[in-house]
Parts: sequence; structure tokens; C-alpha cells
Amino acid sequence: MKPVIRFVHLWAGLVFGTILVVLGLTGSALAWMHELDVLLNPALLQVAPPPGMAPGAAMRVAPATVQAATERLLRDPRYGRPSQLMFPERAGDVFVAWYRDPKQQASAWKVAVSRQVMLDPATLAVTGERTWGGFGFSRPQLMSTLFHIHRYLVAGETGKTVIGVTGVALLLLSITGIVLWWPRMTAAAIKGALTVRHGGNWPRFNFQLHRAGGFFAAPVLLVLAVSGVYFNMPQWVLPLVGAVATLAPAGKAANRSAADAAPIAPLEAMVAAQAQFPDARVSRLALPAKPGQPYEIRLRQPDELRAGDGATRVSIDAGDASVLRTVDPQRAAAGDRLLSWMFPLHTGEAFGIAGRTFISIFGVVPLMFFVTGLVIWIKLHRPKKRKARAVAA
Repeated sequence: MKPVIRFVHLWAGLVFGTILVVLGLTGSALAWMHELDVLLNPALLQVAPPPGMAPGAAMRVAPATVQAATERLLRDPRYGRPSQLMFPERAGDVFVAWYRDPKQQASAWKVAVSRQVMLDPATLAVTGERTWGGFGFSRPQLMSTLFHIHRYLVAGETGKTVIGVTGVALLLLSITGIVLWWPRMTAAAIKGALTVRHGGNWPRFNFQLHRAGGFFAAPVLLVLAVSGVYFNMPQWVLPLVGAVATLAPAGKAANRSAADAAPIAPLEAMVAAQAQFPDARVSRLALPAKPGQPYEIRLRQPDELRAGDGATRVSIDAGDASVLRTVDPQRAAAGDRLLSWMFPLHTGEAFGIAGRTFISIFGVVPLMFFVTGLVIWIKLHRPKKRKARAVAA
């Protein structure tokens, strides 16, 4: 049985190793995505804090400010109505207005490209704009490029599928690695399987590093594998979770008001959503793209696990401001609560700065395993090649 497991482990590592290295290294940077983006583009993403606020202080945007920002964009023919507004989280941050480009939508081999316009929340002045989703290594494009390499390999739905399959391969590598590591249940054998010594013998050191390192890294790799598959291919994961835990019904909300009802303003939608979660911070507002679609509003509750934008959602009828649906991760069904842990664990933010630091450092682990595994494979196959040449001679 072990030769079959070793074969699976070996070839899964050789075939998917390069992709896993790329995912690990890009993930190290993306653990600090916002901070690095601000560092690279301060003129675009940072402004003077509103009067009376210290830089970096937590900030809650008033509905009237959101309405004013939307109207400012509508009045300017260069911008118009955005598809989504992302709100500043801290004093000194900017509004980010998103615009879909109908000519640059996602396809089998292409990532959707959107336009981002940044506004100062105090003055409503435009600080600049950029595209998000293209490929490039300029300062405005760098974090977008790293994100889309990590999520899609910059190859649209095809790349997304490849990343999902790579996550399954990582799951196999982790499980088969533990089976291959498993020693005889004696104190000496267990100690040997967990020890890394150099002793002047590089091949032995390389093998011990791969073996012992795999044991300690396997739990984290399993979490990253499952969460990565879920993000890219949720249709593979949801049936498995639904078989053992309760999940809320899937599907998008739709307006229940009359089709000819006058549309409500963003301010009204935001007030209605905020009334459902008075203590939460509204983080983004998606405007209806078509008639019959509601406002979709994201919030973050004070004790919510997910940082940044949070995972609380409210759908507001665009005709009468009634609440169509709420998603509360703190009171969700067991299956939904399990899934809500995926992103915070994947990024490390579930454990704050320490967790993000750990994930950032852990990003080099796939490179270590790929190099040490390649050395082991070469060492194992070299004697066979020599024997084959000797027989041929």
C-alpha cells in the first residue's frame, strides 16, 4: 500500500509543486494586501483625516456622506453611477467607487477588469483612479496582479478551476505525507521522525527536514487546501458540508416591490441596513445593476471574526427599502458558521496580527517542500539511471 501512496505523493508534488510555490509566495504578500497597497500608492489611497479625527482612528461613514459621494460621482460625466462603493475603514482612508467595464468581463481565460475611482471622504475630491484585474507590475497594478495570480493564475475561470484542482492536490499531499511520515509507535521511532539533524550529511538533513517539516505543517496545509478549494470551487465543498451540517438556502434576493416603484436613494438603503445591526460598521454598498435587483450592503459587527469588511450582509428592496434578507455570521446555522471561518483562517486574520504574520512566513513552506522533495526524487532516481546505463553498456 505504501508504494502506491508514495507514488501519489511524489507525482502530486511534481505536477502541482510549481503552482503551490507561486500560491505560497503570493499569499505571503496578500496577508498584508491593504497595508502594502497603501505603502505603494499613498497619493491614491491616503488623504488627510476628517477634522477632529486622529490618523488611523476607527471611522464610521454617515449615510449622508455616502449619498453626497454618490451624487458627486453622478454629476461628473467622467464617472457616473458606480456599481459599488467601498467605505473608508479608518481616518485617512478613501472611498473606492467600482465601475464594471462591459468590454472587460470575465471569461474562460480572462479576469474581469474594473475601474476604481478614489474619493476623499471629507472633501469628496477625486484622488485618482486605476484599473483592477489587469496584469502589470506598476505600483497601482502590483497588488491586483498578485491577487489575481493567487486566485485565478490571471487566467479567468480556467485558472480558477486549476487553482481548485491544485487545492485538492494539496489535500492529497498533506494526507499522504502524514501516512508516509507515520513511524512505528515507539519512543525512539517517533523522536527520529520529528528530529532534524545535519551532522555533515546533506542528503539525510534534506530528507529529515522534508519529513519532520511535513508533520508540523500538515494541519495548516489541510486548512489552506480546504479553504482554497471552497473559495474557487464552492460547488465541490457545499454538498459535503451540507451532508453533515445545516446550510442556509442559497440564491440571490430579488425586489418584492412593484416594478414601477420609484427607486430609493443609497442613503435610504444604508439607513435600513444599519437599523438591522445598529452597532455594526457599514463597509460597502452595492447598487442595483438591473431593475428588480436590491441593494446589497456589507457590514462588520464589533465581535465578528472576519476583519476589514466583515461578513454580515443585508439585502434591501430598491423600491421600498424593506429588508429582504440578512446574513448574520454570529447567528448562522452550523454549516454556514463553519464556512465563515474559511477566509479568516486562510488569511490568518482570525488570530490578528500574529496570525497574519504566521501565514506570511508560512508562505515560503511550499517552496521548501518542493526543493527538498525534488532533491529526494533526484537522489532516489539517480542510482536507477546508473544501473540502467551499466546494463546497457
